[in-house]
Amino acid sequence: MALSNLTQKAVSLYDEWIKHADPRVDGYLLMSSPIPQTLIIAAYIYFVTTLGPKLMENRKAFDLRQIMFLYNFGVVALSVYMTYEFLMSGWATGYSFGCDIVDYSSSPMALRMVNVCWLYYFSKFIELLDTVFFVLRKKNGQVTFLHVFHHSIMPWTWWFGVKFAPGGLGTFHGMLNCIVHIAMYSYYGLCTLGPAFHKYLWWKKYLTTLQLIQFLMVTIHIGQIYFMDNCPYQYPIFMFIIWLYGFLFLILFLHFWYHAYTRGQRPPKVMKNGISKNKAE
Repeated sequence: MALSNLTQKAVSLYDEWIKHADPRVDGYLLMSSPIPQTLIIAAYIYFVTTLGPKLMENRKAFDLRQIMFLYNFGVVALSVYMTYEFLMSGWATGYSFGCDIVDYSSSPMALRMVNVCWLYYFSKFIELLDTVFFVLRKKNGQVTFLHVFHHSIMPWTWWFGVKFAPGGLGTFHGMLNCIVHIAMYSYYGLCTLGPAFHKYLWWKKYLTTLQLIQFLMVTIHIGQIYFMDNCPYQYPIFMFIIWLYGFLFLILFLHFWYHAYTRGQRPPKVMKNGISKNKAE
């Protein structure tokens, strides 16, 4: 009986909370409730940490170079498009890079921002293939806690952003992430072409610098809201979550940078999202 009352209360709280969701995203794929995405992410975690390695244990690693070439440059093309859409829906057409609140109108510009926010959210499910490829290629050492955590938490938290606040200063880190992914996935795509192309990848070491700049900019941009006298951003809790995430990975990358370049203990793999990885393997 007590469990039933608790369930009813939870349902009631959810119904009250969801009333404040943005109606413009009704009908978008996976946006009806957080349950479908939670199931997908749970299945992803189970596959890459348990089922996948077990299935591949006595099998030969797959040669996925051609598929990964198409995948990586597909992500590059998608990232270029999303960067352009973020710019054209606000960041290059009116946003101040300060207190930019969410535009909940039905203007073409506001709806364009809603569309690109959802597309960015959906792209995080496409990027789950990063880990799936690791498992199928028997690169289980690459499937670290931080790697899986990053790939899981990004789509899950962005669901709430798209559902309640698709726009405003909370989208800055999404646009930056798209820009960084253009460089990163270009590098990974070229790696799949084999050793003959490795001489053109002299800029590998700059990827970590680029990512470090990304998290520094995110931390500074979001952090400024705490120094504004009056910023009526509709969901300040999102700002704290973004700042915490940006700051966490800034520390991780600074740690990596220190050991890799300051102390000369450079790991043999490229840093991605706080995890060492090398798709050229």
